[in-house]
Amino acid sequence: MSPLEQIAREIRFLDGLVRTLWAVRKIDPESDMLICDDFEAVVDRFADRTAIVFEGASYTYRQLDALANRFAAWGDAQGLKPGDTVALLLPNRAEYIPAWMGLAKIGVAAALINNNLTGAALAHCLSISGADHVITDQESVLAAETIRAGLPRPLTYWLIDGPGDDESRRALDLADPVTAPPRPVRARRAGLKSRDIALYIYTSGTTGMPKAAKITHMRAQLYMHSFAGATGARADDKVYCVLPLYHATGGLCGVGAALFRGGTVVLRRRFSATHFWDDVAEHDCTMFVYIGELCRYLVNQPKHPRERDHKLRLAFGNGLRPEVWAEFQPRFGIGRVLEFYGSTEGNVSMFNFDGQLGAIGRVPPYLQRNFAVRLVKFDVEAEAPVRGEDGLCKLCEVGEAGEAVGLIKEDARHNYTGYADKAASERKILHDVIERGDSWFRTGDLMRQDKDGYFYFVDRIGDTFRWKGENVSTTEVAEVIAHYPGVAEANVYGVKIAALDGRAGMAAITPGEDFVLDGLREHLARELPAYARPLFIRLQPAIETTGTFKYRKIDLVRDGFDPAKIEQQIFLDHPAEQRYAPITPELYAEIQSGALRL
Repeated sequence: MSPLEQIAREIRFLDGLVRTLWAVRKIDPESDMLICDDFEAVVDRFADRTAIVFEGASYTYRQLDALANRFAAWGDAQGLKPGDTVALLLPNRAEYIPAWMGLAKIGVAAALINNNLTGAALAHCLSISGADHVITDQESVLAAETIRAGLPRPLTYWLIDGPGDDESRRALDLADPVTAPPRPVRARRAGLKSRDIALYIYTSGTTGMPKAAKITHMRAQLYMHSFAGATGARADDKVYCVLPLYHATGGLCGVGAALFRGGTVVLRRRFSATHFWDDVAEHDCTMFVYIGELCRYLVNQPKHPRERDHKLRLAFGNGLRPEVWAEFQPRFGIGRVLEFYGSTEGNVSMFNFDGQLGAIGRVPPYLQRNFAVRLVKFDVEAEAPVRGEDGLCKLCEVGEAGEAVGLIKEDARHNYTGYADKAASERKILHDVIERGDSWFRTGDLMRQDKDGYFYFVDRIGDTFRWKGENVSTTEVAEVIAHYPGVAEANVYGVKIAALDGRAGMAAITPGEDFVLDGLREHLARELPAYARPLFIRLQPAIETTGTFKYRKIDLVRDGFDPAKIEQQIFLDHPAEQRYAPITPELYAEIQSGALRL
C-alpha cells in the first residue's frame, strides 16, 4: 500500500469513527432520557415524513407514534406498571417497533420472541420472560397450541389483527378509539434510568435453548444511534430490512440507521431471494442491512435482470464471509460494504469502516489504548484462556488466534448487563485478565489481528476442535468447501470417535445440481492440510438455520456419523481405499472399535 493509500485509509477510518462516537456521546446509564424519549424527539422533528413502508402501506413518523401510544394505552388498561414485561410474538410487520416503543413509554419491557419457535423452545422463551401477556397475531398464535402444557402459568394472548375466541385469546383493537390516545406523560415513567431494561432479546439457540439477553434503554440507544452515525444515514435514505425485528441486527441496528435520521425503513415480512432486487429497485432503497448468509443466498441465485438496477450506496451487517464478499460487492455493484462485529449481550463492538475484504473491524495500533478489546491466548482442548505464572491471561501476538474479550466498566460503551439467567451471565465474565481484579466480557469468538489492526473472525469457541494435535477452524474449512463447484451450503463441525482422542472433522453439505462428490477429495487435499480435511461427509437436502440464518450444529454433532441415526448419505474419507466410501453399520463399528486406522 502506497503512502497516499495509507493516508486515505486512515481518513476513511477516522471519519467513520468520529461519526459513530459523536452519535452516542450523550448516552449515559444515569440519564432519565430513555429510548422512547429519543423516538419521540425524532417524531417531533420528522412528523410527516415516511417512516415505514410495509406490504403496500406507508406510515409517517406521526402515525408510528400514534400506534405506539395505542399500545401504551392498552398496557395502562391492563394495569401494567414499570418493571413488568410483555412478550411480543410477531413476524415483521409495521406494528412491531410501535409495540415495544409504546410499552417503553409506560416503563414496561418487551420480550422479543422468535415467531418461528414452537414446542419446548417457545415455551422456554415465554416462561423465562416473566410475561403474563403476549401480543401476537393470527399467524403466530397458532404456535401456542403446541406449548400450553409446558407453561408454568397461564398466558393471555392479544391478537392485533382479529377477534379473540376465548378468555386466553383476546383482541387488541388498534383502530378503536378512532382518535389515538395522547402520549403518556413522562411522569408515567418517572424514576426510570437509561440503565433499566427496555427489551429482552434472545440468543439464536445454535447450541441449545435460547438465552434472554437484557437490553437496557442505554444499550438500545447505543445500537440505534451508533448505526445512524456509522452508516452516515440521511433523511433521504431508505433502508431495506428483511431481517427479523426480534433480533438486534434488524430490529435495532437496521431500524435505528433509518428512523434516527428521519429516513425510511422498507420492511419485508421475511427474506426472499426471488423478490430482493425487485423490492430494492422499486422502492429506491439506498442501504440494506444484512446477515452474511443472506448475501450468500443472493450470490447463489441466477442472474436477476434488476440486480444492478438500484441506488444502493451501502450494505451494512455482519458475518459476510470473505469468499462471498469478493463476489457479492462487484457483481451487484454495491458502492460500499460496512461490516461490523458485535453480539446482542456483549460489550465488544467494532466496525470495518475501510471496507477491508474479510475484516470484521479494526483498531489501529495508534488507538489500541483507547479501545478496551484484547485477544487472549486460548487452549482449544481445555476450552480455557491460557494464563502465565502470574495467573494473568497471556495476550496474543500479531496474527495469532485468540478469544476476543472486552473490559467491563460502568459507562455506556463498556457496560455488560448479561442475561435474565444470572448464572449464564457470570459464565461470560473473565477475571484477572490484564491485572488483578479486572473483569472482561468473553465473546466466545476466536479472532486474529494483523499488524494494521484489522480483526478477522476465526471460529466460535466450541466449533473449533482439535484433531491430530492441531486446531481446526470450522469456518475456514467451510470456506474452502464452499469454493468447490456445486456446493450450495456447507456446515463443518467436529465429531467424537470412541477409540480416538480429539474430534474428527465432518461436513454437512447441501449439493447443487453440478455437485460431484468424487472431485471433492482432491480439492480438499489441494487446499487444506491433512489434519483439517473433513474425515466424514454428510449429504443433506438443506441445512437447518436459526431465524438469523446461523447454522445449527447441535443436532448434527449429536448424530455424529452413525448411519442408524442419519437418513441421508454419509461417507468416510477411507484411508485404504483413497476415496469417499459409504458408511455402513459394519464400517461404523470398525471405526468406533479402532480396527480401522485413521
